[in-house]
Amino acid sequence: MSFDRSVKIAPSILSADFANFGAEIRAIEDQGADWVHIDVMDGHFVPNLTFGPPAVKAFRPHVKTVMDVHLMIAPVDPYIDAYAEAGADVLTAHIEAGPHIHRTLQAIRGAGMKAGVALNPGTPAEAVAHLLDLTDLICVMTVNPGFGGQKFIDMTAKIRTLREMIGDRPVHIEIDGGVDPSTAPLVVEAGADVLVAGSAVFRGGSVDQPEVYGQNMMAIRDSLK
Repeated sequence: MSFDRSVKIAPSILSADFANFGAEIRAIEDQGADWVHIDVMDGHFVPNLTFGPPAVKAFRPHVKTVMDVHLMIAPVDPYIDAYAEAGADVLTAHIEAGPHIHRTLQAIRGAGMKAGVALNPGTPAEAVAHLLDLTDLICVMTVNPGFGGQKFIDMTAKIRTLREMIGDRPVHIEIDGGVDPSTAPLVVEAGADVLVAGSAVFRGGSVDQPEVYGQNMMAIRDSLK
C-alpha cells in the first residue's frame, strides 16, 4: 500500500447483499471502488453484531484493492492476530475501546498491517495528538457507530484540526458515516481523503445491476469537482 492523498472511496459492505458477498465485492471493485471497508461489530462496544475473523478471511480472496477492516469491538488486542491472519490490510481500533491505545497500534503494526485509530463524534481531535507517529489512518466517525444509514454529524472542524496536526506525516483521514454527494465535498475540503460510504454506494443497485454502484460512486466523485 503506497501512500497518496487522492480521494479514495471505500464502500462499506455492511450495505451489501449478505447472501452474495463475493460477487458484491467484485462488483464494487469493477465499478471503481478504491478500498473495501468491513465493519466489525461485537454487540458490546456498539449495539450491533456483524462479522468475525472467519468472515473477513472469506472476503479476502475477492478483495483485489485494499481490505480496510474497522473494529468496533472491545477489547481489541486479543483479536489483532486473527484479523492479520484473515488478511486485513488496514486494521482500525477505536480510541474509546480500551485503555492502552499505544499498545494496540504497536501490535497492529507488529502484525504487519497498517494501523488505524477511530474517533467517535464526541471524542476530540486532541485525543490522537500523541499517536500520530504510530498510526497510518485516523477514522473520524460522522455518525455514532453501530448502524448504517444514519444522519451525518458535522465534524468538519475536527477534520481541519486533524489535518493541521498531521502536517506532512503519511496519515490518511477517513470519514465514516452519512457520506453522500451532499456531505462528501464538506469533509474533503476540510482535509479527508478516504470516504466510507454504505447506502450511498449500494442504494438501487445489485450484482445484476452493478452499473448503479458505479453511478453512485461517480456521483460522489463528481460532487468533489
